[in-house]
Amino acid sequence: MPSKKVEFTNHLGYRLSAKIDLPLNKGPYPFALFAHVFTGNKSLSAARYISRALTLNGIAVMRFDFTGLGESEGDFADSNFTSNVEDLVAAAEFLESNYRAPSVVVGHSLGGAAALFAANRIDSIQAVATINSPSYPEHVLHLLEDNLEEIDRRGSARVNIGGRHFTIKKQFLDDLRAHDHEKVIPKLKKAILVMHSPQDKVVGIENAAHLYKLAKHPKSFVSLDGSDHLLTEKKDALYAGEVIATWVRRYIDFPERDMLQTFKDVVVKLGDSGYTTEIMAGDHGLVADEPLEVGGSDLGPSPYELLNASLGACTAMTLQMYARRKKWPLEEVKVHLSHSKHIHAEDSRLFENKKSKIDRFERVIEIRGNLSEDQRARLLDIANKCPVHRTLHAPKQFATRLLEDENWAEQFHT
Repeated sequence: MPSKKVEFTNHLGYRLSAKIDLPLNKGPYPFALFAHVFTGNKSLSAARYISRALTLNGIAVMRFDFTGLGESEGDFADSNFTSNVEDLVAAAEFLESNYRAPSVVVGHSLGGAAALFAANRIDSIQAVATINSPSYPEHVLHLLEDNLEEIDRRGSARVNIGGRHFTIKKQFLDDLRAHDHEKVIPKLKKAILVMHSPQDKVVGIENAAHLYKLAKHPKSFVSLDGSDHLLTEKKDALYAGEVIATWVRRYIDFPERDMLQTFKDVVVKLGDSGYTTEIMAGDHGLVADEPLEVGGSDLGPSPYELLNASLGACTAMTLQMYARRKKWPLEEVKVHLSHSKHIHAEDSRLFENKKSKIDRFERVIEIRGNLSEDQRARLLDIANKCPVHRTLHAPKQFATRLLEDENWAEQFHT
């Protein structure tokens, strides 16, 4: 996904660091705000992969560091739950002024609690998704239980959270205790998705039950079974993002795009780590990857599997088009494919280099229907005439160049 770093100013005058992740195809898009976990930042694994899943489904995402965290200005010790909510409101104002007002807010852990409160103040928000979130902000105090007495007595304490040290002041505790979900959530009048892992050892599953009970319809619950609190496994974060992207389509508007201005038919992007590759084909997002044994994450088909899939899909479509035109009773087509590099003495005569490998596609076609032997034979012949088959078999030309205009991407996504 194309990402750009931006900064915006919160209501206290601090500059907050953010990333805007855009879908690979041309906008305009609906926008989502992402609120990270307590003491976390915008670059945590869950934030990145949830954002990836959303952008693959045509939703732009703004993820940012709360005051005093990550690359944002301010002192974390002076921040609190109220300031987190204010940061979300400021982020929404920035999007409305510079891009498009957000229609979705996604919050992870305490960020989910903040998202619910912020949604009550952001008119453009139509849907809220929470991930492993407490049912009331004060729940986070259990992370500080060894230091609560010292904080209340001395006014502050240095605490260890997730292996990092933070200064927590008494005002932070008082602010958490002052917020009551039971007064906010029932009045929200927004679609709510509650996602939670039954195995969450940080925020128990009973919090999800409480949130769901407080929320008014339309509301939904999805179990993140098997995942941990932080969604540290890439597959768990991608799953959460995919579920949100599917669920939210019922509740938000997707603006129409001028498809005539798109640059090419398909756009593919891979970052500087791993092989999980994002693909936008028209309006459709998908992922390609490599198997685990060659260093991939196996989160999608390999390039050759996609090539096989293209040939198979084209074969099936061509057979059905032909059969329907002839009014033949072809009920179902299945195409089984494999690809290999093949060396054969007879085949190699075609090449100057006798050790050259040729590509071999094996295609087994399974057809179902009350068809005669002549009809079946004709369909086999038609399979070899499908457009992708012809493309693979015919001479080809490739024109490859580097994009020279560095400002093109900026123009394309506005």
